[in-house]
Amino acid sequence: MDVYEYKKKAKMNRALEKLTNILDLSDSIQDKKSKAKAYMLRAELSIEENYKSFDPQKIKSYLKRAEEIQIEINDSLGLGYNYVLQALTATRNTSYSNADKHFSDAEIIFDKYQSTDDINKLKYYRGLFYLSQGINGRAIERFENSLPINDPYQPNYLRAKVHLNLAKAYKNIKQYKDAKLNAETALKIGNSYNFPIIKLESTLIVSDTYAGLNDLENAYNFQNSYIKIKDSIYNAERMQSMAEANAYFDNEFQKRHIEELERDNNVESQKGKRNKLTSILSSALLIIISLLTISLYRNNQIKVKTNNLLLKKNSELQLAKDNAEKAMKAKAQFLSTVTHELRTPLYAVTGLTHLLLEENPSESQKEHLKSLKFSGDYLLTFINDILQVNKIEARKLAVERAPLNLKKILNDVVNSLTQTSKENNNKIVLDIDEGIPEKLIGDYLKMSQVFINLISNALKFTKDGIVNISAVIIEENDTEQTIQFEIKDNGIGISQVMQENIFDSFSQGSVQINRKYGGTGLGLTIVKSLLELLESDIQLKSKLGVGSTFCFSLVLNKMEPETISDAEIVDEEKTDLKSRGFKVLLVEDNKINQVITKKIIAKQNMTCDIADDGYQAIDYARSNRYDFILMDIHMPGISGIEATKEIRKFDVSTPIIALTAISLDDNKDDFLKDGFNEVISKPFDPEVFYKKISHILS
Repeated sequence: MDVYEYKKKAKMNRALEKLTNILDLSDSIQDKKSKAKAYMLRAELSIEENYKSFDPQKIKSYLKRAEEIQIEINDSLGLGYNYVLQALTATRNTSYSNADKHFSDAEIIFDKYQSTDDINKLKYYRGLFYLSQGINGRAIERFENSLPINDPYQPNYLRAKVHLNLAKAYKNIKQYKDAKLNAETALKIGNSYNFPIIKLESTLIVSDTYAGLNDLENAYNFQNSYIKIKDSIYNAERMQSMAEANAYFDNEFQKRHIEELERDNNVESQKGKRNKLTSILSSALLIIISLLTISLYRNNQIKVKTNNLLLKKNSELQLAKDNAEKAMKAKAQFLSTVTHELRTPLYAVTGLTHLLLEENPSESQKEHLKSLKFSGDYLLTFINDILQVNKIEARKLAVERAPLNLKKILNDVVNSLTQTSKENNNKIVLDIDEGIPEKLIGDYLKMSQVFINLISNALKFTKDGIVNISAVIIEENDTEQTIQFEIKDNGIGISQVMQENIFDSFSQGSVQINRKYGGTGLGLTIVKSLLELLESDIQLKSKLGVGSTFCFSLVLNKMEPETISDAEIVDEEKTDLKSRGFKVLLVEDNKINQVITKKIIAKQNMTCDIADDGYQAIDYARSNRYDFILMDIHMPGISGIEATKEIRKFDVSTPIIALTAISLDDNKDDFLKDGFNEVISKPFDPEVFYKKISHILS
């Protein structure tokens, strides 16, 4: 088509003249498909980044008129390209959510028709979408996957555009050799076929890449060439001609649209005259019908008022529901951000405390350090409780079924709370039914959280007393056991009034109790929600000054006694890293965290290089051999995820571990899909850290 030829030669005025002729011809022969195509071509010319007259509202008017025609004549493929142009318009206007939606609409249509050429071109346009946002890695992937790119009107032009935009993406991430290679390819095509805009932009990128490679002489020469080409394209005469052509076409478009509306109005007017006689004859019948409907009027009035009231109430309820959902999302986002910001300095507190405790401090210093460690652990527990409640409310927790040792879980929880029991001079009595087998199937983590919260609560509110923990089989068959658990104390007890809201968030009975005993008031909320997930509920019996009893039952599946659980295998692993002399790459932008993590690594006789950002990490990984890489996620420049994807392009074997302050319960699988081998959340227990490293490298 001549329009494409004029576009490739940067002859905008001639292209617009040709489009006007196409519109005249399509009107004369009533070819609606060609007419829609002409409007889309007009929009495409305005979207081209080399033209400076980008007006999104004007482009939308062309595409809307084309879309109306395409829907009318059922032109699905034409409508698909219309969505592509709408996406590109939104991209240039930085409305990325709208752009993504339009791309998805186009992709559905192209997939339906299974057109490889259209799908490849869509990959190229998606690349422009990512390039505009600075997501250069994904842009490069889309551009490369779009080749070879075929088009009946401009195959070589589009091929040059692919290489040109590849050069831009590589230049953005300072890979100047790849940028120069693609820019030279685009320039070669531009020279061969005389594409002025391709020559202009590729010449500029070649100049920039020479500058990035410190070849200033070539950079200067290509810069001069760029200026000459630009002057030849954007001279005053050509720009004036282009402006006049733009104005003429836009005027013709408006005039044509007005004429179409007038024709439609005349058609409707003629229909009105033909229907006038019919209306007169019908009026008599309508009068008769109206008389009959008067008797129903009052009843209908009542129904209308009732319906209106219902609609109003429904609207109010829907609005309230929408506002509640927005508030929940805002709260979840706020809590996620705040907890991440808290975890980062908390990592410094807990990490430095751990290191100082291992450096043989004096007894007085050790006491202060233990107090500091306790405060850090308490703050971390508080943060984790808030996150847990947030995830439960957002329904982001799922029940896991895995082998577990119930007796070991209860013993481990009791052992971990031994120091807590000593503080209030309490005794813990554990009574486990002998009929409970060593191996059962259940959710190890959630059950542990329930036991820890209930037992620690009992110990906290009891002094010089006894906390009884029992597990008794109340029902059993060949495949499962129903076990009733009871946690009983003889502490301060809970009043009848307080029992009604004791399971609410941040509830501890009273302000005085909160001040005296501390805590977040989230423990029982978490217990109740976790037991609901495990298809159970909790009962409370309590009396002030006598004590409290919490009980619940769980249905656990049996398993073959020969089966060894993964949890037990992990517990039996030994941490032995000192003798292996690993070399590590630590990617971390926070200087304090760099020092702490390096010292924790050094405790196991490991050496490390430190990269301050993702770009430096890629360079180090390309030029050195490491036993594993510790990668922070949130960094300036590119994120740890993008850096990992780039490293995986040339190194698929070196283990990469995400070391991050974000909560990972929901999206750990996403990290693994992005190329990570393991995820460790900061702050962490160094011993757990060493075990995970040992497990990955074994």
